[in-house]
Amino acid sequence: MKENLALRGYLAFSGLYLICILIGIENVAWFLKPLLLPFLIYAVYKNEYFSTRRILLVALIFSWFGDMVLMFSGQAELYFIVGLLLFLISHVFYIELFYKQRRHKNPLKNLFFWACCGVVVYYLKTMLELLWPDLGELKIPVSVYAVTISVMLVLAFKVYFSSKSQARYLVLLGAVSFVVSDSLLAINKFHSPLPYASLLIMATYLLAQFCLVLGMLGINQKKTSPPTTL
Repeated sequence: MKENLALRGYLAFSGLYLICILIGIENVAWFLKPLLLPFLIYAVYKNEYFSTRRILLVALIFSWFGDMVLMFSGQAELYFIVGLLLFLISHVFYIELFYKQRRHKNPLKNLFFWACCGVVVYYLKTMLELLWPDLGELKIPVSVYAVTISVMLVLAFKVYFSSKSQARYLVLLGAVSFVVSDSLLAINKFHSPLPYASLLIMATYLLAQFCLVLGMLGINQKKTSPPTTL
């Protein structure tokens, strides 16, 4: 299947990209970065139709735009702000995607769901307290972004606790990885430099997008179709 070839291509190019960062050939990694998400976009596009496929495609496309804009963030702060906005829009579509997934169980009746929501609120409070003194004029945009990714994570827990599909684990892992990646980026940029920051940020980001795509394709797979494999 073409979508499986695209998923394998994403893994191969992601591995090559991360190796380039690890061994210090950033110039090669810079040219590879725009080639990564198109593999996932193509995989979703070629997958069988499901009702929220278009939302997933739009979320990936805005992430791709964000990737390309952030490639120039070292040249001017404006590129970082625009990249932040593009990823904010991407997360809004991920929120819509998770919200519209079919429910087999009501997560609101599960105490573990509310406990996870409490953990997310604690994360949000802790991150903002850590970053707040260093944000300067970006206090409002970064706060809005932090709230948005926190809502995205809560909705991912909603998918996890309301779905029967095994793919729900991938969705949750993808959402958590996305939050970890964004948190590492924010700490490294605004608070204090982290060792191997680029490698850790991109490794968790690439894992996040892959798991979210594979998870959503798995959850929305028709029962008559063969399981999605690589």
